[in-house]
Amino acid sequence: MIDKTVSSCAAAVADIHDGATVMIGGFGRAGMPDELIDALIAHGARELTIVNNNAGNGDAGLAALIAHKRVRKVVCSFPRQSDSHHFDAAYQAGSIELELVPQGNLAARIHAAGSGLGAIFTPTGYGTELAAGKETRHIDGRNYVLELPIRADFALIKAQQGDRWGNLVYRKTARNFGPIMAMAAATTIAQVADVVELGALDPEHVVTPGIFVQRVVAVGVH
Repeated sequence: MIDKTVSSCAAAVADIHDGATVMIGGFGRAGMPDELIDALIAHGARELTIVNNNAGNGDAGLAALIAHKRVRKVVCSFPRQSDSHHFDAAYQAGSIELELVPQGNLAARIHAAGSGLGAIFTPTGYGTELAAGKETRHIDGRNYVLELPIRADFALIKAQQGDRWGNLVYRKTARNFGPIMAMAAATTIAQVADVVELGALDPEHVVTPGIFVQRVVAVGVH
């Protein structure tokens, strides 16, 4: 019997190792898997490379992971905002590395990894410092930059509901990066508000099929 449910967030993240690349879903706080991140902090893994849309805000979630000095590098499109003080302090101190990726490129590169593509050509960034040292090509009258896929060892995402096979549905904009990150990671861990019986999810509403999910943990919150 296939059953991907895990009893706790702590058990779900227990094998995330030092130096792992971890994708974390969320657009700001919307869709951020806070309970999984808290479990990762308690777990103690260090020197992590984090792929996220931003670099944390406030004092919870990804910001807390950075504050606990567990992150070596952040790959994101939006590193600074009014309350990104933990990232700002770490970056100014030289204790964290930043790879800045335009938002569309970030999504496209993650999607490329999940789709099995070797690379993509994108016009975004051409002629800027972000394209320095990268292959460029002129295609159909437009200049493009070659960008490589972004893969991860683990993805931590948040969904509204899941079943024991790992099928997921999301709540509105909390969906954001979750579906493509699930495809691009070797191990995807999803926290959900509740786990429902097989057949309870309308197949037309399932966004992430269970084939892309390895672990599901119910946290009882929306």
